[in-house]
Amino acid sequence: MSLSLIGIIFVQAYFIKDSVANEKKRFHSNVIATLYDVSNTIEEEEVSSYYANVQRLKEEYGKVDTTAVSQLLIYQQNRGTKETLIYRSNVYEEDYKLSSSLFDIGLDSLTIQNIIGSSSTEIYSNVELEDKDFGQSPISRITKSANISEAQKISFEKDFKALQKRTPVHKRVEKGTIEKLLSQKLENKNIDISFEYAIYSNDLGTKVQSDNFEYDVKSTFKVPIFPDENDQTPYKLLVNFPDDKSFILSSIIGMILLSIIFTSVIVIAYSSALYQLIKQRKISEIKTDFINNMTHEFKTPIATINLALDAIRNPAIISDEVKVKRYLTMIKEENKRMHAQVENVLRISKLEKNELNISKDRVKLHDLIEDAITHISLIVEDRKGYIKTFLDASKSSVLANETHFTNVIVNILDNAIKYSPNAPEIEVYTENVGTNIILKIKDHGSGMSKAAAKKVFEKFYREHTGNIHNVKGHGLGLAYVKRIVDDHQGYVSVESEKGKGSTFIIKLPLIS
Repeated sequence: MSLSLIGIIFVQAYFIKDSVANEKKRFHSNVIATLYDVSNTIEEEEVSSYYANVQRLKEEYGKVDTTAVSQLLIYQQNRGTKETLIYRSNVYEEDYKLSSSLFDIGLDSLTIQNIIGSSSTEIYSNVELEDKDFGQSPISRITKSANISEAQKISFEKDFKALQKRTPVHKRVEKGTIEKLLSQKLENKNIDISFEYAIYSNDLGTKVQSDNFEYDVKSTFKVPIFPDENDQTPYKLLVNFPDDKSFILSSIIGMILLSIIFTSVIVIAYSSALYQLIKQRKISEIKTDFINNMTHEFKTPIATINLALDAIRNPAIISDEVKVKRYLTMIKEENKRMHAQVENVLRISKLEKNELNISKDRVKLHDLIEDAITHISLIVEDRKGYIKTFLDASKSSVLANETHFTNVIVNILDNAIKYSPNAPEIEVYTENVGTNIILKIKDHGSGMSKAAAKKVFEKFYREHTGNIHNVKGHGLGLAYVKRIVDDHQGYVSVESEKGKGSTFIIKLPLIS
């Protein structure tokens, strides 16, 4: 059963681990797909926006001068580096006159012509450029065919990408655009968690990134963005999710919780069954010991009674009145002893069933102690021992049942006598602590181990000493003591050390 239970736990753990791994893969796949979608959308919108501006300028501001084979010419000055870029592409052309200020792409002037044929990029210093002759002034002219085919559009897009390589990334896309697209696309994939994003160039951060973005090789997702005409790019779109682990677990948390709950139920039920089996086995052993002890306890008085009866039946003794009375007294004492043992067992049984009627009255605890000592004083004297009292409590009035609480004290004193190998030396103390009275009964007997001290108030429990009959008893006396003290709203405990004796402590509430 244990091996099967361990196997079930391992199988459950394996399936949970496998489910988490699958969810991680699905999450990773969805995020990468989303990033590619966002990257492509940003690129398409950039090209479409530029192309739409060209078309709008042609339609609103352009005036056709001529149609001929010419070239796309873009003229760009960089005042910071004092360089000028000339981009050329052979195209069919229609000439349009435009103001360069209508394009916000960092160009001092534009000339755009139809997009078919070869292209090239040349960079000059501003000094060198003054000696060049480009035929027409690039400052005030743009050329483009009136009707652009799909092939021409592809060529236009390729030329545009070649041009945009020199434009800083923060001028090509805004942070708000990236954030909006990521939110929309991730939501479409049912990924509704916070994220941080950035665009890196050659593994270095750019101005385009969210405020709390932190690059982590293990947890950051990245895809290329803004590829050039050769599908090469230094830029990467990066995204990470601070709460990705919680999100992944949330999708399977129901299954995990149910698995843990049902497995826990099985473990608890199995543990409980195992505990009950061990407990029942222990109780069975204790009851067997109890029956053996009870049999031994009854055997002695029965044998004594039989011997006394046989003696009385003897004609030589039956006429001797003194001897007959002696044997009758023995029979009565042994019968009384057996009756007390039976009563002890029945009393515990009634206590457990709450059938024992315990009425309480105002009594002096000191009076109960003196009465209990009277019951066992002869036994102590017979063994050459003593009982000393130190009744220092100034107040001893308690609410108690006189008979039962006297029995409690008698049982503890009787225990002290039984477990004193030599002459019993017993001391009884009382003292007031707050609104309570403390009763201590100390002996100098054999004592008990710490393990035994924890179980000494359990029913049938007796500490074994090799021969279970060397000290008479059934393991019921101290169980009875605890039940009666508890019923009086008191507390009983024991302090003991092997070979040095034991001290039983009873605490009871005082009454005014």
